[in-house]
Amino acid sequence: MSKCEQCIIRQFNSLKELTKDELVRISACKTSKIIKKGEVLFEEGQHINGVFCVKDGICKVSKMSDNGREQIVHLIRKGDLLGERSLINNEVANLKATAVNDMEVCFIPRDEIVNDLQKNHNFTMDILKNMALSLKNADNVIVDMAQKTVKQRLAATLLYLDSKFNKTENGAIDVTLTREDIANIIGTATESAIRLLSEFKKKKLIALKGKQIFVLDTQQLQDISTGL
Repeated sequence: MSKCEQCIIRQFNSLKELTKDELVRISACKTSKIIKKGEVLFEEGQHINGVFCVKDGICKVSKMSDNGREQIVHLIRKGDLLGERSLINNEVANLKATAVNDMEVCFIPRDEIVNDLQKNHNFTMDILKNMALSLKNADNVIVDMAQKTVKQRLAATLLYLDSKFNKTENGAIDVTLTREDIANIIGTATESAIRLLSEFKKKKLIALKGKQIFVLDTQQLQDISTGL
């Protein structure tokens, strides 16, 4: 099990603001685990009691609506922290986190992190900055759901995936989402997502190979996304 002070992953999140002594203390109390594809990190309504640092893999963070429909609100990738809000308000999770592929995560207990929040000003500000960014993104999602068409939302989502994730050796976006996952991101029926993806493929905006997606024309997708 790697030590926090030697782990390069912390450079991608707020843990980079901790001192070496703080990292050594956290390293002594964290637990590392492998989460298999499809397994749940935490459920909606569950007390998380800490934060997850994603060492490898991707998970989807979703909320279930009253009619039983899943809405994916975030995709968390390698280097991200998950569960920061529970540090501040100590409430149960209002979202569910599920592994999209096999993940390696480190779990840091809430008491240890809260201790650092109270003492390390830089760490606290970085956590708050990231939470503010998450709120901004959530606001944008709400506006997009209300004002953009499903086609516009799909174009925007493909651009987001293309910019957020690395590419595979053959140039595909390096995240494997089912057609249902894509539908649950853009807020539509799976059949509608499949139809629109086929339409984008015919127009040579994207290429599809199984679950792999290749973005071919970012400018056209940008134009569609903004309603031009």
